[in-house]
Amino acid sequence: MALYFFVGAGALFVSSARAHDFWIEPQAFRPAVGASVPLRLLVGQHFKGEPALYVPEQFERYIYVGPGGEEKVQGTLGDDPAGAVPVKEPGLYILGYYSKKFEVTFDSLAEFEQYLAMEGLERNLALAKKRASLRSGILEIYTRCAKSLIVAGGAGARDSDRVLGFPLELIAERNPYGGDRTLPLRLIYQGKPLEGALVVAFNKQAPLDKLKLHTDKNGRVVFQLNKPGVWLITSVHMIPTSLLSRADWESFWASLTFELPR
Repeated sequence: MALYFFVGAGALFVSSARAHDFWIEPQAFRPAVGASVPLRLLVGQHFKGEPALYVPEQFERYIYVGPGGEEKVQGTLGDDPAGAVPVKEPGLYILGYYSKKFEVTFDSLAEFEQYLAMEGLERNLALAKKRASLRSGILEIYTRCAKSLIVAGGAGARDSDRVLGFPLELIAERNPYGGDRTLPLRLIYQGKPLEGALVVAFNKQAPLDKLKLHTDKNGRVVFQLNKPGVWLITSVHMIPTSLLSRADWESFWASLTFELPR
């Protein structure tokens, strides 16, 4: 299996195409008002990741929404951390990263089947077997839709997450900084609730202890979060492309990070 992404006219090879989780990890989830919060973009598994640099050619939108409205995340080309958010007022800040389309190639159906099982995408297996006989190799196009919630000044418990308009998006229906460890979430695809999708939640201190739920007909799940600290929630949606397309599949990868208070 090989994965490629493009920076300007040059191509970089990424050795592990299985490391699909992509998330935003702010340096501080509860910064003081007046602080500038560096942001790391990470790709990997089990909360262990390699940095993705600040490269505008790789994203469609990279924003934050705070009490003052929506702004672009500013950064320096090639930097890690990949930009920073200035915290000018108390309240909840919603950070969002929506990537360009990337490609990954699977050399065999067996490899693709293993990948589908790992990511909870088994419902695509029957069609994958049928399509595998039509051409050699399996080409997938994928997009990353990452969000993070931070709160400044000890305020923002009454504030709420909001829809940023990404193709696949996780929305926290209760502010995780409000002190309640019951967290209802909604998953939407192209603005509509997505039913039957696997949603996975795990804590940075125990990343192999994963909580897994499938969305109901309204795209909702409710997690009982059992530990304080930083959480990552992920979900994947995959669709078949047209038989006339160069690719076989297109997938969308949503993530949400926040810190649950003690």
